Amino acid sequence: MSVLFSRQCEYALQAVTYLALRPEGEKISIRELTRKIGIPYHFLGKILQSLTYKGLLVSQKGPTGGFGLARPAKDISLYDIVEAIDGTGFSTRCVMGFAECSGKNPCAVHTIWGDARQSLHATLADKNLSQIAREMKKPEYRS
Repeated sequence: MSVLFSRQCEYALQAVTYLALRPEGEKISIRELTRKIGIPYHFLGKILQSLTYKGLLVSQKGPTGGFGLARPAKDISLYDIVEAIDGTGFSTRCVMGFAECSGKNPCAVHTIWGDARQSLHATLADKNLSQIAREMKKPEYRS
């Protein structure tokens, strides 16, 4: 598990990257996603439902149904996905866990973490799924 994001968020990022590599408008079943990228079925189902509820995915029931991106991959940032699953706490909480941590009452790493946090936020906001999909080299993401 990553230092900053939950397992659900990691799986969400993996799943939407896979969806971004599919032709626009194509729907993928949970079973196919599970088989291709190895995310547990029931866990993935809950994640995809959350992303659908947040408007990042669309779902269709039936034999030709499944999940797909709700808008073009170039219009969905990594920040959109992180925010939908984990919220924005990573960009506001003290890395040491102090409830009161600010410029007036800083923890030992407040300034260093603040710079890293701003850089991470910018990276997540600037990278979209289309870019991530183009850069993905893992063979299980290539049909």
